Amino acid sequence: MITLKSEREIQAMEESGAILAGIHEELRGFIKPGLTTMEINNFVQERIEAAGAICEQIGFEGYEFATCTSVNDEICHGFPGKYVLKDGDLIKVDSVVNYKGAMSDSCWSYLVGEGSPEVKRLMAVTEKALYLGIEQAKVGNRVGDIGHAIQTYVEGEGFSVVREFIGHGIGPTMHESPAIPHYGEAGKGLRLKEGMTITIEPMVNTGTWKSKMDDNGWIARTKDGGLSCQYEHTIAITKDGPKVLTQQK
Repeated sequence: MITLKSEREIQAMEESGAILAGIHEELRGFIKPGLTTMEINNFVQERIEAAGAICEQIGFEGYEFATCTSVNDEICHGFPGKYVLKDGDLIKVDSVVNYKGAMSDSCWSYLVGEGSPEVKRLMAVTEKALYLGIEQAKVGNRVGDIGHAIQTYVEGEGFSVVREFIGHGIGPTMHESPAIPHYGEAGKGLRLKEGMTITIEPMVNTGTWKSKMDDNGWIARTKDGGLSCQYEHTIAITKDGPKVLTQQK
């Protein structure tokens, strides 16, 4: 079901988003070689709980952690654990905050230490693709306009867009309709309305867009072992244009 949010509800989601955005800002200086992915998860969980919020991912369909920490060829849903970050790793940290019932969802990519020009270019293209998609998230446009903007830019830069995992509606629960693919045809799909709140979260690969699943049924990896990058914001569709609810400083 698609729920249209009031200005008050969007403001509440923005307060939730500010908590999550602030944590991502802190992670810029926290993530470094030698840390385990579980240490990153614990850092995020402590910050969420200290803000009086709930780590919404914990318990979702049996998921045990406050974050997904996906490294290098892991596209999404990576389990935090004993893996020790090394120089040049690309890590994606994804978390969902529930603050007084208001949801926010944001994933951000971080380069550990010094990375190759290829990794840096992948990150720059993926982040730009996110904002190109956001530009299309306005009243009267269609879902396909978002995906088309992302796909045409990414493929024009020689990368690929993951198809199996997409954005979604959010609030009052974590995952809701509508589905927001990061590929598609302009002018096609559901029309966007004022009050919709969605995530836009392109996952961009250096090689094929196809993925394979680990035996645990959660972690998705690139089928060819190439790198994958992701950036995600929670967005409100407003009469004045798209409003980013997880905006970092």
